[in-house]
Formats: sequence, C-alpha cells, structure tokens
Amino acid sequence: MSIYNEFTKRIGSWYWWKDMISIVIGCTLVSVGFVFFINPYDIVPGGVYGMGIVLHKIFPFIQVGTFGYMFDVPLLATAMWLFGRSFGGRTLFAALLTPGLMNLISYLAYPSREALASLDPAQLAGGMLNLSDDLMLASLIGGTIVGIGLGFAIRSNATTGGTDIVAMIINRFAKIKFSNGVLIADSFVVLAGVVVIGFGVGLDATDDSAMKGLTLSLYSLVCIYVSSRVIDYAIDGASYDKLLFIISDKHGELRDFIINDLDRGATYIKSRGMYSGNDKEMIFLVVSRRQLSRVQRKIKVIDPKAFLVVTDAYDTYGEGFKPFPEKESVVENN
Repeated sequence: MSIYNEFTKRIGSWYWWKDMISIVIGCTLVSVGFVFFINPYDIVPGGVYGMGIVLHKIFPFIQVGTFGYMFDVPLLATAMWLFGRSFGGRTLFAALLTPGLMNLISYLAYPSREALASLDPAQLAGGMLNLSDDLMLASLIGGTIVGIGLGFAIRSNATTGGTDIVAMIINRFAKIKFSNGVLIADSFVVLAGVVVIGFGVGLDATDDSAMKGLTLSLYSLVCIYVSSRVIDYAIDGASYDKLLFIISDKHGELRDFIINDLDRGATYIKSRGMYSGNDKEMIFLVVSRRQLSRVQRKIKVIDPKAFLVVTDAYDTYGEGFKPFPEKESVVENN
C-alpha cells in the first residue's frame, strides 16, 4: 500500500509530469537525430544505437532501434541496482521509448521495406534530407540534436540507456564528468565500427571499404564530440555565473545598487591589505553573465578606484540561482 501511495503522490506532482514530458521530448529528439542524420550515412556515434548501425549493415532487416532493445536490458538491470528505483524507472521508460520511436519514425520516413533495410538517404523523406555529399553537416546536425535530446533526459534524472549508463557508472565510481564518460564509452563503440566497417565487413563489395570505413569513423568522432559538448550545454546552461570580489570605500552606494537595482544579496568578507595593513571589507557577489557588464559599469561610476576580481562560478545553488540537486541525481559534477 505504501508503494502505491508513493506512486500516486508522484504522478500527482507537477514536477513529475514536467520530468516525464522532458524525457519524452528528449527521446524524440534522439530518435530524430539518428533516423535523419546518422543512421543513413553509416556514422557510428557510439552507444547501443551506434553498435546497432554496425550490426544493421550485417543484418539489414533488423532495425537499429531493435538492436537497442537487445543491448539495453542488462545495462538497465545494472542501472536499477546501482542508482535505485527512481532512476531505474525513468531510465527504463526512456530506454524502452527511444528504440520504439526510432523504429516508428524510420518506418514512416522510408517509402518501402527495401529502402528501410538499406537506409538509403536518397529515399529518406522523399529525398529532401539527402546529405550524402555533405557528411560533415550531417555529423554536426545529428550530434547537436542527439546531444540536446540526451540533455533533456539527463536533466530529468534519466538516460536513454546504453553507454549513457556506462558513463553514469564511470561518473559515480571514477568521479569523471558525465560528458567525458560518454566520450570514453562511445569511443570504444567507434573502434568497433572501424573494425567492422573499416575492414569491409557488412559493406558492399563495390565500396572502397577501408577508406570509407576510416572516413566514416572520423565523422563519427566529430559527431561524438559535438553531442558531448551539447550535453554539457544542456545540463549546465549556456554560461557560468560570475563570481565577483569587490574592494571599495563606498560600500553604502554599492549595497544600494546590489540590493535594490540588481535584486541580489551579497556578503561582506573581512580582509586586510597586505601592503597597507589596513582592515577592509570585501564584497562577495554572484551575478549572471548578463548582469556582469552592468555591474562593471556601475562600479566605475560609483568608485573608479575600486578593485574588482571576476571569475567563473561553475555551479551556484540557492535562492535566485539553481535548486540543489536531488538525492538521487543522475549526474555528479566534478
């Protein structure tokens, strides 16, 4: 009964629904990125779907999304054991939804079973999105869309499964940043792509197997790099907050500006000048990047002789900034 009450309490919460919607959006974006910009060009951007692309070349009538189901089951079991019921449940939902969406979108995007089996970009969406002659653009767009989708899922305390879970395990035990964990895990999948596609396994005899495989592997690395950077952007935001240390003799005017105009709080820190030996009060202030130039101009007007140090604040939690992470947060920032 307690489990039932806990479940009904969660689904009655706006935050629960917000997370579920965010996960669905993320899974949809990941599926779109693969179907339209990655799968048709034999780009192998890591993950179980990257491995699915490799295996699809050998078994063309098994869709890439179906291979995702095959790989995700043991990884999901591991995630549920390590990260708890909440994480496991959300990741289970995302990992089951993504391959299904990928298969559905692929089925709708290609006109026939033969076109779907060959993943022919000339027949994808009536040929309107054929980027066969511009694989760099396909890698950049695909990596960006997939990275945004994964960012949506991670922010909602879930992943789409696969090497995301491997990256979560690396993040938990090796304290390596999640996006770097994705980069490490996916690199192994790309190496598998080099071995299979680079040496011609699964490719038509008319293809220049080795050269094509190696070239596609380079595009795969571009795609992985872009997606990992976009994941950082999606999780941590476009820019860091700014940490300011201000030493000035005009504390009253600066205090009025910070509290009344900026609508921020600040802290006085006792300090002493090394050269003069005089006691001073230093203002400790955190602002957004957009507010920085305004603060700098105002300090110049109030006290041109003030001393100001500006540095990046990687994460800022509390009132007016980010909420503290939940107990079972997926990503640990290091």
